[in-house]
Amino acid sequence: METLKKNEIKTGQVLDLTHEGHGVVKIDRYPIFVPNALINETIEYKIIKVKKNFAIGKLLNVIVESDSRVEPPCVYYDKCGGCQLQHMTYQAQLTMKKEQVINLFHRKGSFNDTVIHDTVGMEDPWRYRNKSQIPIGLNNDKKPIMGFYRQRSHDIIDMDSCLIQDEKHQQVMNDVKQLISELNISVYNEKTKKGLLRHLVVRTGHYTNQMMIILVTNGKAFKQANQLVEALVKLHPNVTSIKQNMNDAHSNVIMGRKSITFYGTDEIEDKLSEITFNISDQSFYQINSHQTEKLYNQALEYAQLTGNEIVLDTYCGIGTIGLYMAEKSKHVYGVEVVPSAIKDAEENATINQLENTTFVCGKAEEVILKWKAEGIRPDVVMVDPPRKGCDETFIKTLLELNPKRIVYISCNPSTQQRDAQLLSQQYDLKEITPVDMFPQTTHIETVALFERK
Repeated sequence: METLKKNEIKTGQVLDLTHEGHGVVKIDRYPIFVPNALINETIEYKIIKVKKNFAIGKLLNVIVESDSRVEPPCVYYDKCGGCQLQHMTYQAQLTMKKEQVINLFHRKGSFNDTVIHDTVGMEDPWRYRNKSQIPIGLNNDKKPIMGFYRQRSHDIIDMDSCLIQDEKHQQVMNDVKQLISELNISVYNEKTKKGLLRHLVVRTGHYTNQMMIILVTNGKAFKQANQLVEALVKLHPNVTSIKQNMNDAHSNVIMGRKSITFYGTDEIEDKLSEITFNISDQSFYQINSHQTEKLYNQALEYAQLTGNEIVLDTYCGIGTIGLYMAEKSKHVYGVEVVPSAIKDAEENATINQLENTTFVCGKAEEVILKWKAEGIRPDVVMVDPPRKGCDETFIKTLLELNPKRIVYISCNPSTQQRDAQLLSQQYDLKEITPVDMFPQTTHIETVALFERK
């Protein structure tokens, strides 16, 4: 093979896409990953990094263009790291996400008989985020800037609109930016660890229109708080709650553990189908309400509930999926390791007058064994773990429980595939439906049905 050198300029044909959406060009089977290039395109690119097993190129010119190429509608797209796929038609994005799942389960895994459905997309794949977390900084002229980070960095791209956030969040962001200057509020500096305002977090109830504004500060003292709150309430009459969240840890974690309410209620409300949810500043709640309903309805279909089933909801969070299933079950048991989430889940059950639910705080594998000892035998187990997938002890416990069906929702199909290998001792992986929860980005969510052999 020829040895590649940095800064060399080459032309080649794009043969494939990586799971990050980068085009793959090969020279004698050696892959070069080129961001923003699409399958079947002939491109000119410059080598910017050479490693032992691959290189990275920069797209210079598209010589033969793919039919799937579109002009990204966002003016910040080439700088900002928030979206990665705006240069593709939406249909091509959905196809790429399905291909990724096929690749993991059919080609890399041994699940050739598993049916993989088309990705469930959005009618209008923009402005879908009901929660925005926006870092705040200062530019070289010491003027406040707000926006998202440049790809693979902590440099903030100052922006006044983002096409995947709720439009109302944008207005709040621009008003806060203005008010920081007017009220002379200090802004946190990552290098010196000094300054007050770190992040602005905005959450909106998709169906209720209630809005929560959270000001994340470095420490508690906030002398301009009253003036800022007063101005925001005047500018945004639909604001239901304004909170301060204290985070003095110098890390990448956005929010601290402690919050106080400056104005309005401690929580906001939203609905999914007919179920009402109370959402606090720290609650995990799905970002894309439209698609969450499609995801949960698919999970409900896989659960095949008749009204007589005992359902176990592991990693239950504030009870979203468990409560969604409660009306069609005999009883739902939910377990979650975060105490505040369990408190929310119980409140949410009360609001919706669902009396056939039990929520317990603890490690899923420990609580499940306790329930098993009490003679609780679930027919269906719902699994919706974080990105790292399920704990191995948890899977062993699940195999001991041996329910009829397992419905597994995943935000990271590669850890789901790893877990599926362990479950396949006792279960057949029948089918998988990918759901596009984050259009314009490379994230993909899947829901899978496992049936006892």
